[in-house]
Amino acid sequence: MGGLGRRGRAAPALAGAVLALLAAAARPGPQARAAVPSGGPAPTFYRNVLPILQQHCQSCHRPGEIGPMPLESYAQARRYAAAIRRKTSARAMPPWFAQRGIGRWANDPSLTAAQIRTLAAWAAAGAPAGDPRAAPPPRHWTRGWNIPPPDRVFRMPVAVHLPAHGDVAYTYEIVPTHFRHAHWVRMVEVRPSSRANVHHAVVYVRPRGSGWLRGAPVGEPFTAESLLGRRYLRNALATTSDILLVYAPGSAPGRWPHSMGEKIPAGADLVFQMHYITSGRPAVDQASVGLVFNRKPPAQRVLTLQLTNSSFVIPPHAANYRVEVHGSLPGNATLLSFFPHMHLRGKRFAYNLIGRDGRIHPLLIVHWNFYWQRSYILAKPLFLKAGTVLQAVAWYDNSSANPHNPNPNVAVRWGDQTTSEMMVGFFDIAVPANINKQRYFAERGSRAGR
Repeated sequence: MGGLGRRGRAAPALAGAVLALLAAAARPGPQARAAVPSGGPAPTFYRNVLPILQQHCQSCHRPGEIGPMPLESYAQARRYAAAIRRKTSARAMPPWFAQRGIGRWANDPSLTAAQIRTLAAWAAAGAPAGDPRAAPPPRHWTRGWNIPPPDRVFRMPVAVHLPAHGDVAYTYEIVPTHFRHAHWVRMVEVRPSSRANVHHAVVYVRPRGSGWLRGAPVGEPFTAESLLGRRYLRNALATTSDILLVYAPGSAPGRWPHSMGEKIPAGADLVFQMHYITSGRPAVDQASVGLVFNRKPPAQRVLTLQLTNSSFVIPPHAANYRVEVHGSLPGNATLLSFFPHMHLRGKRFAYNLIGRDGRIHPLLIVHWNFYWQRSYILAKPLFLKAGTVLQAVAWYDNSSANPHNPNPNVAVRWGDQTTSEMMVGFFDIAVPANINKQRYFAERGSRAGR
């Protein structure tokens, strides 16, 4: 359930899986002041540069976040003025991988040409500070989170100890919510405690009475292999439970407007699925998830679906191997965002609509970067009628020209570890609040019976 692909199995509870939706959209800032006309006075940090950093950079470049250095003060930014100029002029920062000219995105952090010129001119002028009184007000950040202070935080009860080397099987922890009534989640963030060792983390909502992972221990780490062998492994990976959020390298919190939310039913459990990688030294991880609730039930429920093809074989040395999958929506829905997922041989990923005449209407093309996986949020949600056909297409580079390729001499198939590959096109939709995933997919059968 939840997969629309006509070829291959439904995506397992899986790597990258997510929709780690909604990267924190940059709030509007004083862009006019930040940009400096050509031929004018040299830009200064406080008047021209700091507004750009606040709006486009500090969500990552501040203490405790993924950016390798903070960029909150003049002393911090001045040290990296040349690197800022180089990276922004090349459009390598802020990271954004959607092809220009296709779609408009609410969470696009890209700089304008004027902002790039301002940063370059500031560095070229020797990175002057200027008058501190010209600085904008400091941007407020929640300590330890990229969302407002969570209403509830659920932490994996037991830390997971990781070896220095080798593959690590998917690790699970089941955390009861003890909710006496349903809660609607408007914002959600997953926080591993050891980012360097987390390939992905998916948090699922397991409703009361679910057969998924039945008999597994609660409140302690386990792997599917440690329980009942291969049959149980298949059960663990083929869940129909809702995805609350997925953390992946570079991903960001889920954020919905007040009219939308994700539902956690009364008595549900949260299931952490952790895909760990080793880093050459032993490590310990104990991930948390923070939730901000809607104060009243929203009008629409957010569901995460996926287009998946798991039956491909990428030949050795293939530099541009294409894998495609498509499927139709069983009911009306509003399309909100995309989250593609591949591994180290990924090259490009596209989402398209296929018209009744067979014509392709592109929605998104992503130039893939495994180390910085992003969601792509439509600036204007798109209403789609039942029966609309969505297509996902992925291209892979299994050649020696791919610097991230583990081994160009082997054929590559679907697999959980990064040395194998995946092809998953996650996307979020909004449906009426009284429709869950099972009921949404039942609409296909009810229409067929009319």
